[in-house]
Amino acid sequence: MKKGTTILTLENGYHLWSNTQGTGDIHLLCLHGGPGGTHEYYENFAEKLAEQGLAIQVHMYDQLGSFYSDQPDYSDPEVAKKYLTYDYFLEEVDEVRQKLGLENFYLIGQSWGGVLVQKYALKYGNHLKGAIISSMTDNIDEYVANINKIREEALPADAVAFMKKCEADNNYDNKRYQEYVDILNQGYVDRKQPPAIAHLISTIAAPVYNDFQGDNEFVVTGKLKEWDVRDQLKNITVPTLVTFGEHETMPLAAARRMAQEMPHARLATTPHGGHHHMIDNAPVYFEHLAQFIKDVESGNFNA
Repeated sequence: MKKGTTILTLENGYHLWSNTQGTGDIHLLCLHGGPGGTHEYYENFAEKLAEQGLAIQVHMYDQLGSFYSDQPDYSDPEVAKKYLTYDYFLEEVDEVRQKLGLENFYLIGQSWGGVLVQKYALKYGNHLKGAIISSMTDNIDEYVANINKIREEALPADAVAFMKKCEADNNYDNKRYQEYVDILNQGYVDRKQPPAIAHLISTIAAPVYNDFQGDNEFVVTGKLKEWDVRDQLKNITVPTLVTFGEHETMPLAAARRMAQEMPHARLATTPHGGHHHMIDNAPVYFEHLAQFIKDVESGNFNA
């Protein structure tokens, strides 16, 4: 399969940026977070997994609306209605799979990408060899409870009260409010603050992120308020790795429960890792990921 960058033309006429790295007969398709983020924390996955002894091709792409792909005019209500939906992004994953010629492959999703992995495994699990849910719970209620707990522990009471007041007033542009968000991000999302993926401008697709999440990682006001597949989790039957950072926004209690409720799942946590633990503690993250793939490949995966 061709390495490097390929622009995929979707049936809807939009174009997605995609990139393939590595060599081998094992294939890993990567779904970024946000929603509205980018592929960038996957750029070294082929290299890191090769160091773990895997001959693997890693495929990544920017979802519709994200920085390197086409960005529809979401200010048009009809465009937003058509493309800012769970179903659109789920079907986009399968169209990308088809255009890349993937079958019997591994699917990894980080954060929002983990939502899509769960939905894909439920609907299209017959195409998968294995699934990796990286830092995403199966419901939003436990996440909201956890982020509220985090900020109450991390910030003074007056700061928390100020944030809640801003949120009630829809005053997210407040400078003091955003300074508190920065503190929380540095503690629980991007703990290592990697300069390698820094940009001179923001690369987040704000219309997509705002529509599903809200203003920031510590408040949920968008469509993700609806997210809950707890009653369906038992129907994900492919070998699954649930991997969370031990110092992140997603609740570890939920991760433990998820791994127990899926018939063929394993939990692996990353010490000192925030939400982006593939960067915060890369050696442990990639050791866990590689071991999962090796065990599935060898037929020795035991949930």
